[in-house]
Amino acid sequence: MTNSPFQSPLAQAFAQGPAWFPQQMDAATDRVLLVRMDEAGYRGASFLDQRMLTQQSQPQWADWAELEAADQAGRADANFIFHIGHVGSTLISRLLGELDSVFALREPQILRNFADLAALTGQSHAPWSPEEFDTRLETAIGWLSQTFAENDRALIKATSFVSEIARPLLGAKRKALFLNISPERYIETILAGDNSRQELAMLASPRLQRLHNKLGSEDWMLWQLSEPVRAAMSWLSEMMALDAAAHIAPAGHVHWLDFDDFLQDPAARLGDIAAFFGIKADADTVSAITNGPLMSQYSKAPEHGYSPDLREKLLAEARATHQEGIAEGLTWLKDAAGQHDVVARLMAEHVRA
Repeated sequence: MTNSPFQSPLAQAFAQGPAWFPQQMDAATDRVLLVRMDEAGYRGASFLDQRMLTQQSQPQWADWAELEAADQAGRADANFIFHIGHVGSTLISRLLGELDSVFALREPQILRNFADLAALTGQSHAPWSPEEFDTRLETAIGWLSQTFAENDRALIKATSFVSEIARPLLGAKRKALFLNISPERYIETILAGDNSRQELAMLASPRLQRLHNKLGSEDWMLWQLSEPVRAAMSWLSEMMALDAAAHIAPAGHVHWLDFDDFLQDPAARLGDIAAFFGIKADADTVSAITNGPLMSQYSKAPEHGYSPDLREKLLAEARATHQEGIAEGLTWLKDAAGQHDVVARLMAEHVRA
């Protein structure tokens, strides 16, 4: 690669690969925050968002235009993991990251920035035209596709609501794993933990807005929805985002997986995912990974223990404690399917009888 003498040393370093990570962007000032990273840092990071920012990461702002003009390797071949939240996406990202040729990135903040801006696209107060939004998103995908080893390929686990822009992220050539669970299990999962319930409280409002936008009508008032119903609504909102992307993605570019099915036979399912992405992985290697320590750690905080058995215990407790609320949430989904054909189709395709 050659570097222009007009580029700053930071832009020149950025052009060499993923050692400087584009952590977030500020559309108002048209700048990107770069963070110093090494391979071990990427491998250990559960979230590439504000939680990764430390003095050691040497965060520095750079102009978008300068970074865009910097020499790049010309890659934009990252693949993706999209999900509805709390469905094992971090675990599966970590497991896949143990395979040769996989460069795993988890929840880049910059993609959340694009998801937020996508809601403004086409409106008079949007910072960019629709065409510029598409161009800039493709540029960002190129940045995130850079790897330390030439033969590696980036695999990006997005934040759940980034599914709203899953279609342009996939484009014509990239692939994605779509992770979900049944609505009943999802409601149980949300009600089983304090953190997930707090997250539900924060995200219920934008999820309902997104759901109403897709349905083209405002059928429900948030303040009238109980906590279990808000969980059911959240499942539907996130599933509709995935479903919409899947129905217009190129054939064979989306692989759906229920996390409960994954846990029934992790080695087989991980092998299926690897085959889908074209990752070479022999059965012994996959078996060793799925029988290793990652399956007994809490993936978002590996210093804490967590296992499929503990998960089942917590879900059983939530099921017993919130039995009536869970039933209420499932009834709400049934009623929503009765009101909207698109919900009825989604439920028929993705919920087992």
